[in-house]
Amino acid sequence: MYTVVDIETTGLSKNYHQITEIAAARVRNGRIVESFESLVNPQVRIPHFITKLTGISDAMVKDAPTISRVMPSFIDFVSEDVFVAHNATFDYGFLEHNARLHGHKLENERLCTRKLANRLFPELPRKRLGDLCGHLNITNVRAHRAMGDVQATALVFNEMLGILQSRGISEVSSVLKFEKSGRKG
Repeated sequence: MYTVVDIETTGLSKNYHQITEIAAARVRNGRIVESFESLVNPQVRIPHFITKLTGISDAMVKDAPTISRVMPSFIDFVSEDVFVAHNATFDYGFLEHNARLHGHKLENERLCTRKLANRLFPELPRKRLGDLCGHLNITNVRAHRAMGDVQATALVFNEMLGILQSRGISEVSSVLKFEKSGRKG
């Protein structure tokens, strides 16, 4: 049981930058069965280059809830599922940091599709989400928006699970162990 998560932010540091969008999709048997999506008012100006990349502007988030209001619903949604993300250290780091700042706990097991890609596709020179989508013939119709990236990551992860299952790796604990093992191929 896993939930795929993606966030958009005002920058790269969880200590200095803010979340502008959160999306998550609960996946069961390879299908998205429920989703969570919210813009977040970062309470700071969004840098121009971020708006250009994501399409998220100050005007879009001015009436959105703050992270302190979004976090409880997000934590309830993720529940005890494995937290799956492309570059999970980034997304989980921001979310766990903000959860703690607002008196909540985020303690999910996490699985990174970028790290899995290092193990499964060593021949690919780059492992960005767009590179994996191209390699696996998956179209991300809303790249750099949280729900678009969640949907693409879910499809990429399903392909990865298929490869792993063909190698006899199907239990969640085995997939987590494989991701962390450093084995390639």
